[in-house]
Order: sequence, then C-alpha cells, then structure tokens
Amino acid sequence: MSSKIEDGRSRVVIENVRPEVDGGRFAIKRTVGEQVQVEADVFADGHDVIRCLLLHRAETGRAWRGVAMQAIGNDRWRGSFTVDKLGRHVYTVMAWIDQFFTWRHDLARRNDAADIALALRIGATLVRDTAGRANGTARARLEEFAAALDTASTPEDGKRVGGDAELGELMARHGERRFPTTYAKVLAVTVEPERARYSTWYELFPRSCSDDGRHGRFKDCERRLPYIAAMGFDVLYMPPIHPIGTMFRKGPNNALVAAAGDPGSPWAIGADDGGHKAVHAELGTLDDFRHLVAAAREHGIDIAMDIAFQCAPDHPYVKEHPDWFRWRPDGTVQYAENPPKKYQDIYPFEFESAQWQELWQELKSVFEFWIGQGVHIFRVDNPHTKPFPMWEWLIGEIKRDNPEVIFLAEAFTRPKLMHRLAKLGYTQSYTYFAWRNTKHELIEYFTELTRSESREYFRPNLWPNTPDILTEFLQFGGRPAFMLRVALAATLGASYGIYGPAFELLEHVAREPGSEEYLDSEKYEIRAWDLDRADSLRDYIARLNRIRRENVALQSDWSLRFHPVDNEALLCYSKSADDLSNIIVVVANLDPHHVQSGWVELPLDGFDLVGDRPYQVHDLVSDARYQWHGSRNFVQIDPHAAPVHIFRLRRRIRTERDFDYFL
Repeated sequence: MSSKIEDGRSRVVIENVRPEVDGGRFAIKRTVGEQVQVEADVFADGHDVIRCLLLHRAETGRAWRGVAMQAIGNDRWRGSFTVDKLGRHVYTVMAWIDQFFTWRHDLARRNDAADIALALRIGATLVRDTAGRANGTARARLEEFAAALDTASTPEDGKRVGGDAELGELMARHGERRFPTTYAKVLAVTVEPERARYSTWYELFPRSCSDDGRHGRFKDCERRLPYIAAMGFDVLYMPPIHPIGTMFRKGPNNALVAAAGDPGSPWAIGADDGGHKAVHAELGTLDDFRHLVAAAREHGIDIAMDIAFQCAPDHPYVKEHPDWFRWRPDGTVQYAENPPKKYQDIYPFEFESAQWQELWQELKSVFEFWIGQGVHIFRVDNPHTKPFPMWEWLIGEIKRDNPEVIFLAEAFTRPKLMHRLAKLGYTQSYTYFAWRNTKHELIEYFTELTRSESREYFRPNLWPNTPDILTEFLQFGGRPAFMLRVALAATLGASYGIYGPAFELLEHVAREPGSEEYLDSEKYEIRAWDLDRADSLRDYIARLNRIRRENVALQSDWSLRFHPVDNEALLCYSKSADDLSNIIVVVANLDPHHVQSGWVELPLDGFDLVGDRPYQVHDLVSDARYQWHGSRNFVQIDPHAAPVHIFRLRRRIRTERDFDYFL
C-alpha cells in the first residue's frame, strides 16, 4: 500500500519542536512581555542550505509574523518572539531549501575560474528572478547586484559580489520560499497578566476583621487594607463570602453540632437567602463588596474570591435543581465524605446527571457574575474533584472573553491530577511546598518545578500555611520556623501566599496531636486578632516583600539554581535577571533550633565574576555587607536572629578614574 505524499519536492524535515505540551494538545503559558523561545530539529537530505522561520500570530489573527531561526548545532534551530497582548497566541515552524544561500555557500568554496564564471551566471539569474518579486528600492538594488554578477571582471570580484551582506539581506527578505515544509501542528500559548507570574497573596477571613470580636463586615476589611498593603501583598484572598447553611452546621473545632450563634463553615455555601451569587448578610451587601474591591485597587491590591462548587443542604439549588445532586435510597441527598471523614454540611454536585450541561452553564455563570462585580482572580476549591472536561470548557470560555482572569487551583492531590488541571488552563497551582523541609526534598522538588518541561504550563504558588494546613514544622519550630518558611516561599517562588493573621502572629497549636488542623480554627468560629502584638512578623514579612519588589530576579521562577554547601542543614540557591544585572543568592539554615555554618560554593563564571577579584554580597535582610573572594566562602547562621541571608551580589567595577565601586 502506498502512502500519500503531499509534495515530494518539500524535502525539509521538522521534528522535536519545543515547547510542546503533550504533542500540542495543550497551550504553554506566558505573561505579557515575556519571550517564547522555540527550538526544533530541522534538516534535509544532502548539504543544501536550509532557512527556517518561527511563525506566530494572535489566535484570532490571520497574518503570520515570521522570525528567522538560527542554527545552534546538530541540526537544532532556535528562535523567539515576544508576546505583547493578553489572550491566546499560536506558533509553528516553517523551513525550506534556499537556492540562493546554497549557491552562495558553494560559490565561496569554488576555486576553478570556469566553475566560478558559470556559478556567477546562475547566481545572477536567481537574483534577477527575486528582483521581479520585489518593489521599489529593493528591486533596483537586486537588479544592480544581478548585473554586477553578470559583469564581474575577475572570479574574486564575482565572489565578493556574491557574498555581499546587503545582497544577503535582500535575498533573505524577498527570496522565493520554494516547496516549504510547515510543521504539522499549530501550537498555542496562553498569555496572561503579570500577576500570573509574580504575585504575593494574603488570605484572611472577613468575618474576623472586626476589632471587638463581633462578626466582621466588608467595611471592617477595608480598614484592614493599609495593614495588608504595608506588608507588601498585592492579592487579598477571602474564603467564600456567600450565605452559610444552617442545616447540619458545624460548631467550633469541627464539632458535629453547632450551638446557637455559631457562624458555621464558609464552605457550607447557601441558605434561604441565596447561594453562590449572593453575599452573607452579616458581611454586608453586594454594594459593600464592590466598594471593597474598588478600595483594594486603590492600595494596589486585587481581591481574589474563593469559588467552591458545593452546597449546604439548604442551598436554593437543592430545591430548584434536585437532578444536580445524588439521591440515596432513603430519599436523602448524598453528602460529601472521604471515609472515614464525613461532611454532612456539604452536598457535592452530581456531574453525571442527565442535566450536566445545564449544571455546567450555571457554574460558568457564577464566575461571570463575580467578574461583573470587579473580581478577576479566583482561587478554586478542590477542582480535582470536578470533571476535567468541564474545567477545560469553562476556563476556555471565561478566558476567551476575559483574558485577564486568573485561576488558582487549590488541589493538594496526586501529581498527575495537579498537572492535568494546569494543562487544562489553571493559571497557578498550589504545591507540596508546605511539606518539603529537608535540603534534599527542596532541591529535588524545585528542580522539578523549574527545570522540567512542566514549567511551560505549571506555575507554582507557594503557601507555608493555609486554614487547613498547620505543618508539624510550624507546630514545633518556633519563631525561626515561621521566619524560615516565609523567606523560602518568598524567594524560591515568584508567587507565594500566607494565611494570616495566623501566620504573622505565629499561630502554631494543633487541634490534637498528629493533626494539621488549627485549634480553634477560623473555619468554624470568629477570631479576634491582636495585630499589634510585639512578636508579630509583620515587619519581617514587609521587608521580604520589599526585597521581592526591588529585585527583578525574584519575580520569576526559571532562573532558580542550587549551589553546593558542605552542611546538610544549609541550603543555597540563586536567582538572576537574564542579563545578570540583578543576582540574588539565598543561604538558609533549615534547622530552626541550632546555629549552622558551612562553605558555600558559587559559580563565578555563571555570575560573570572574575576569580581573582573581590565582590560584595549585601544582605538585604540585615543590611550587612560582606566582601567575598573566589567561589568558596564561609557562612554562619543563627536561626534565632535571622534564619536566612538574602544576598544581592555586587560586582566590583573599575572606572576610568581608577577607583572601584560595586554594581
């Protein structure tokens, strides 16, 4: 059986294109202003010269823009383009045998005068044909070059004309692309706002924002904004703000029976006064919420909403759309459970219902409603327990019309599920960072996040704590443990968050031994926080976030590199700007109890440092400055003073006046 050949004269092969997620099934991700660097294996039979273009355009556009790709060795080619608009863009690779540049390559190698004379006539024909496709000055210049090739007085003169740089540029721009090969796939890139790559999150329960222990309101949250802004956070994330169900309401510390006045869990969404498109009456009105969103923006803060697709038993959906839930033989709705855990105050949706399409449309409308109220960032609760096809459709629909929207996947689950959600369109993802404590664990995990191909679609958002996660390290590590974990989150990741005020106020008591649940958790009761406590970490966190804002190296993930230290309790890593104008080196003591010391080894060549010249490291946490020499230098860290050094490298520069300064 013969196979179909489109055009056997298309001789170039294009394969192994990168980046390409799952064979082009999913888009890669970038933010506005970032580059997309593309590589491909491009080759053909024989020794003819190949020209290769990286083609790109907005997905809705028609005209391709071409960028010349450069050969980097072993038939591998590389090119890049910058994405400057939100939304979906597409790219592919095209290549062809270039007759003129093949001719020019061979001309340079010819020695026989007769061969050269014939070659010049062939070259003149190629140039003259190209002139016929050009206009204006380009056409005139190509005709002049063709004539010069025809009338060259000597072989050397002909070679000089054939190798002229201007001629090469004109032929590259106007030459015929004969029998091109275009890569079989058109690949996509989703372009999102800067917050997608670099963001600093603060989580709080609005009902705990009052100063006197009463149920907080949105107006109380507004009074908290200067405090949050002063710490340097640019995203304020609030758990669900909807009416809370009364049936099977949970009491303090997840008690199965609530007493009169217990506020219940915000994740038990829905009551007689509304569901996912309503606000809890004790928080205020929808107008109050919109006012909070606007006030936050004046402080440089975006409000992020929690979207949890589940219902309290008294949610209006239960009565209005019974087919959206799973009914048991005893005539009751199946509540959420993860045996042996039971969540009687929550009903999950039945996504295999015959009414699944109506359900999908309604859930999409929840996002659309809150976008209409000015919200453009959503933290989605447990997305891994909802169908993957729904998320791909829903996120695609939302981002088609609102490309500025950011989705954070709260999915602490198996790796493949987390990665699938990211591929389907989630902008950022929670990670396992909270449980990675040893040097080996941190190096292995962050190498995976920043050096594997998954970085093209999986953007980590690092959280040392959440309302559900109080790790053993924080429970028993004391103040140094909190300082260490927030510093690691702030410098290992371009996006990170904390659940406060629990974090800055060092909340560390678990509900019971072996549990990661907080004692007297805000999930089930209103808490009053003394924000002015003397032991608060607010000033330390503010310094960390200021360091992040002032150092572009910390605003992306891909430059992360780990460096050797001869002590397993010390971790050293760096981040740098592409042009090395900003280099940050972090040395962290992972032991919150003891002083640790060791010798750090830095790659001088990688940092553009001269081995025999001193350089300065400026600790941005303590403001201390040290002069280092060579690749190996000694550090000693007392975790009770500060568990990390965040060094900015300053190279010694000699000026024309023969004195040194540090850059």
